Amino acid sequence: MSAINILYVEDDSRVAAEVQELASRAGDRVTWESSGAAGLLRAGKDDFDVIILDRTLPDIDGMTILKRLRESGVGTPVLMLSALGRTIDRAEGLDAGADDYLAKPFEAEELLARLRALHRRNAGREHSAVIIYGTFECHVKARTAFRDNKHLALSPKEFELFRYFMENAGEVVTREMLLRDVWKMGFDPQTNVVDVNIGRLRRKLEEGFATPALETIWGTGYRLLEGR
Repeated sequence: MSAINILYVEDDSRVAAEVQELASRAGDRVTWESSGAAGLLRAGKDDFDVIILDRTLPDIDGMTILKRLRESGVGTPVLMLSALGRTIDRAEGLDAGADDYLAKPFEAEELLARLRALHRRNAGREHSAVIIYGTFECHVKARTAFRDNKHLALSPKEFELFRYFMENAGEVVTREMLLRDVWKMGFDPQTNVVDVNIGRLRRKLEEGFATPALETIWGTGYRLLEGR
């Protein structure tokens, strides 16, 4: 069977290391994120076969992450891990959109078997790429953008800019990066094309909202904020 590409969202580094080692021995690949926010961003940005999601995370709980993924159209199978193992807890997780639910502590062989089953069940499905960061959503294939569930009417170039900021969410994006990756220029044409388009995008991202969306880092570039 082909290797499984796994996203594991877990704040306990010890447990995460054990799962990574287990999966590695089976020939699978595990990308570990220790926070809910990072897991949300990674889940939409990259293509995974399955997601292992811890239910209790310090910043965003697993149930909220799962709900946001499903509402945003991310259909990647999710196996939820939790120390909460009562029947009602399992039912809540499955009703929230999880494809499977496994209580901690768990047997390694059972975890692997469940992941393989989810992978087989999902084989051949096409995942819709959705990048989620704070209150923003970027639906890559549909080329649509949202803030707080409000659709943002972006031009093609504005969407490319928005997508680039989402792919680099929380990081400083320089003028040189934008010219190289969005405008495909290996040089600075000494025009204000970047500034003009950033201004247009900023107005559309912030119109009707009380908090800013783009931060100008003077002398360096720009950074996308969570919009909360």
